[in-house]
Amino acid sequence: MDKYSIAKKIEDFAPPELAESWDCSGWAVNVKSKYEVFKVMVCLTVTDDIVNQARTQNCDMIISHHPLFFVPLNWHDINIYTAHTNLDKTCGGTTDTLISTLGLKITETSDFLRYSDTNISIEEFLKLLSKVSPNLRYVNNKNISYIKRIAFCAGSGRGFIQEAYENGADALVTGDLKFHTALESPIAVFDIGHFESEILILDVIKNLLSYVEIIFAKEKSPFIQIKY
Repeated sequence: MDKYSIAKKIEDFAPPELAESWDCSGWAVNVKSKYEVFKVMVCLTVTDDIVNQARTQNCDMIISHHPLFFVPLNWHDINIYTAHTNLDKTCGGTTDTLISTLGLKITETSDFLRYSDTNISIEEFLKLLSKVSPNLRYVNNKNISYIKRIAFCAGSGRGFIQEAYENGADALVTGDLKFHTALESPIAVFDIGHFESEILILDVIKNLLSYVEIIFAKEKSPFIQIKY
């Protein structure tokens, strides 16, 4: 399969025009001499280790979720394609996949946020989230016992707390929560980890490219969970 057909499959699912203006989705490395693709490595983030994994396993192409704002010269021998905010925002993208994995339904969408109307206790919701994240942490400044409207933003969505609040949500699920953001939040915020909130999208990419061999990169969250 040629690499441009593979890219088109992704773009048909997550149109490039959905990407934010600052985003670097698309071709990060386009090796003109490497047109045919037989094996693709998919990952969240391209690193030296991921590139070496792809070379070792004779992959012709890497598809990542996170964009590359700088590409080292020693990576220029392998095709690298990224789908970032367009994959976040498209129907069935990163946030939608997280919600469906949790067994919840989307009742409203906005540019980046998805909402699910429900009636679940904090304790039950924590149990549900723990199934997808071992690094779960949360804040509950208002000491609410039940959640009726949940906003979701996979990845780094701490900047959407106010929008979620103004749109009637009493909770937000995201990753990368910062201290002062948590301290001032008017709603409960569940930080399941950036990695954990997005890793599920790799299965979606695999299903889009069922006609080519897919290899999942060996990668994990950089954070270590301490168990006593």
